[in-house]
Amino acid sequence: MSDRKQLEILSTISLNEAQINRIKAVNRAVKVSIVKRRDGEEVSSDQWQKAEVVLTGGRKLPEVGEAPNLRWVHIPFAGVDPVLDAPILKEKKVVTTSSSGVMISQMGEYVVMALLMLGHKMSEIIRAQQERKWLMSKMLAPVELRGSTVGIVGYGSVGREVARRLHSFGATVLAAKRDVMHPEDRGYTPEGLGDPDGDYFTRLYPIEGLKGMLADCDFVLIALPLTAETRHLFNAEIFAAMKPGACLINVSRGDVIDESALEHALKTGHLGGAVLDVFSQEPLPEESPLWSLDNLIITPHVSGVSNHFLDDMIDLFCENLARYIDGKPLHNVVDFEKGY
Repeated sequence: MSDRKQLEILSTISLNEAQINRIKAVNRAVKVSIVKRRDGEEVSSDQWQKAEVVLTGGRKLPEVGEAPNLRWVHIPFAGVDPVLDAPILKEKKVVTTSSSGVMISQMGEYVVMALLMLGHKMSEIIRAQQERKWLMSKMLAPVELRGSTVGIVGYGSVGREVARRLHSFGATVLAAKRDVMHPEDRGYTPEGLGDPDGDYFTRLYPIEGLKGMLADCDFVLIALPLTAETRHLFNAEIFAAMKPGACLINVSRGDVIDESALEHALKTGHLGGAVLDVFSQEPLPEESPLWSLDNLIITPHVSGVSNHFLDDMIDLFCENLARYIDGKPLHNVVDFEKGY
């Protein structure tokens, strides 16, 4: 870096002055340019030509050859499936990183909330309130987290944070992930969060052993990336393998679930309930039959929403920027063959 006068960073994400100054503080050679997409501003040819690092939501990426100096693209989301086909990101000289780990605090809270609502039958309680009915307490005996078994499918940053939180509740955690030979996680995790060393699960299963794990679970959390292998992974066969009366939560991607098969499993009562934050089509169409299911709680893709998101994302970006300048490996490099 000492022989270079400037490192050009282009952001199509609106950042405030404090956030821009935090990025500049990493190294005096850093220059930050902002293209305010919300104001209709377009990236000029000159800006693409100069950009070495691009911070973008993925909707605005240069064409191959349009940004000859581009070396690194950072995506401010954990799920990168929307940008996997972008030709510029497949250039050998370009490294792409995600924001995996940034949203785990708020998502961990959301999942615990969802588990408690399902276990304590809040759907029935709220419906009874709307109908002005006083339910008998014996009808509302909960499935407590203490002593229950929670299966986490996809033991990445979100799953690990949920496992950490469930430890204090006294729940047993079973986890499934692609590579069981490496239970540890060396990706980006905010200090004090997650399960970097794999301490909070009782047993780790390969995805191929999912059916055996699900049969023992009172609750199941889906926290998988969307890939060719995980699309509709949760289908009629998988739902049939789940423990009767078990509850499901999905905070990953809607297409991981076959929604028709889930609808059937909920209607028949094989599944006791579900909380879905993500759907195959968003917004969820008004005509979707999912809206009418009494044992389904629907939220509008809010599990990762936080007033602190951009500041938290800048924490990761600045740490990676320092690594980039020093020639060190970056956190959260996207593997395009794996799809995350």
